[in-house]
Amino acid sequence: MSDILFRRTDERVGELAVRRLVPEADAPTVHAWVTHPKAVFWMMQDADVAAVEKEYRGIVDHPHRDAFLGLVNGAPAFLAESYDPARVELAGLYDAQDGDVGMHFLCAPTDTPIHGFTLAVITTVMELLFADPATRRVVVEPDVRNTAVHALNAAVGFEVVGTIAKPEKDALLSVCTRERFLAATRGVPA
Repeated sequence: MSDILFRRTDERVGELAVRRLVPEADAPTVHAWVTHPKAVFWMMQDADVAAVEKEYRGIVDHPHRDAFLGLVNGAPAFLAESYDPARVELAGLYDAQDGDVGMHFLCAPTDTPIHGFTLAVITTVMELLFADPATRRVVVEPDVRNTAVHALNAAVGFEVVGTIAKPEKDALLSVCTRERFLAATRGVPA
């Protein structure tokens, strides 16, 4: 299970690495994260371990979705998902473009927060997605009430497109090009 797909170092947090999620092995860990009160926007509060395993088996087996487990200094610390927004999640709800990749991420709950941790995680997930030269934009659709993630999205270069109504929530559709991401995180002019 140590098949690392992507790795980077953050000066405040340490080494962040990403591997594909293995539902059978990772479900107990992920269950503790997605059912935590801080993960209310993940909408899995009442799920048991079997339901989490089934959900993630469906994601990793889906032709247009994937799930990843993130490690910080070797320990499981975050969850990420990618998807083709033109085919799932946002199909028919926005003006899809070639090279769009949808993204979700969730940091593990902790009693000892590290300043800059969540920014390091979203930066890692964005770098993972942009490592594929076919990715032109990352698309997100967080709940309109999730102001903390809106601020993080803005910090890495997302532009708000507008509010869209999804069956499970009103979402703040936002997109980030490779150029905007590099400008926001590395000071490279967009």
